Amino acid sequence: MKVTRLSLATSSAAWLFATLLLSACAGMTDQEKGTTTGAVIGGVAGNVLCGGGLLCTGAGAVVGGAVGHEVAKPK
Repeated sequence: MKVTRLSLATSSAAWLFATLLLSACAGMTDQEKGTTTGAVIGGVAGNVLCGGGLLCTGAGAVVGGAVGHEVAKPK
């Protein structure tokens, strides 16, 4: 029974954190959102491709952020 309560508490905390994190994006411009999204996707891709290496994760985040920044530029 303790596992269920711990899981419920952990799940609730995760949902609260996600809600607070997403609400922080409300004041961002489209280009800032694109840069952030690109950095997150690039970081995850770099991590997966290199098996969790810190250097690859960072490089992927930098490249993804640059791509997201350029794609989201106002036209």
